[in-house]
Amino acid sequence: MLVVFFDIDGTLLTTGGAGGTAMRRALTRQFGVEHPADVPFSGRTDRGIGAAFFAAHGIEDTDTHWQLFRRAYVEELKRQLPHHQGSVLPGIPALVSRLRRQSNVAIGLLTGNVRSGAELKLDYYGLGGHFAFGGFGDVHHHRDRVAHDALAEAKQRTNGSLTRAVVIGDTPLDVSCARAVGADVIAVATGIHSRDELAASQPDLLLDDLSDLSRVWEFLTRAAPARPEAGGRRL
Repeated sequence: MLVVFFDIDGTLLTTGGAGGTAMRRALTRQFGVEHPADVPFSGRTDRGIGAAFFAAHGIEDTDTHWQLFRRAYVEELKRQLPHHQGSVLPGIPALVSRLRRQSNVAIGLLTGNVRSGAELKLDYYGLGGHFAFGGFGDVHHHRDRVAHDALAEAKQRTNGSLTRAVVIGDTPLDVSCARAVGADVIAVATGIHSRDELAASQPDLLLDDLSDLSRVWEFLTRAAPARPEAGGRRL
């Protein structure tokens, strides 16, 4: 069985900055930080972003502090989504619909979002209910660990019948985490990274967006690319 993992922000949809605003307001609300530092968001897990904020402002990176931050962030995200101009990205409805009609394909998430934040975003933009499993950013600081979680759940959900996994994402970190678990990668330039930046990470297929359904489908249904996988093995 083919399993296709989607990233959320910059791949399935954009929230127009609602997520970043919610995180900064959560930091202010819970820890009194008036001017949150600029920390990297792209391709990072929410847990890793929280740790970066804590380090920048001298806040101890404990589970208690993380839980306070996470809860405040999700509450703020719910408030912020209606106040930002986001959208579902090109090609997504048609691609997700076609994938869901295939009996030999399962679709999941491989995202840095905490699970509750992911559900809020997907529900708000009409994509809720399409992704039954995945890896999320509640625990791990690094994306590769999330990829291992996602793959383990996919194997369980498919009763060991998984033969190929493909990650679709918009950052170099999506490419690297896919390689960490032996998955193939479609990179899309619908986020903040340019085609040149994405090309340097060497995805198997690089697209401006996912609107060319026939090209995406041809890649997903053909044999896996003939390339060595990091660590000397493939799925």
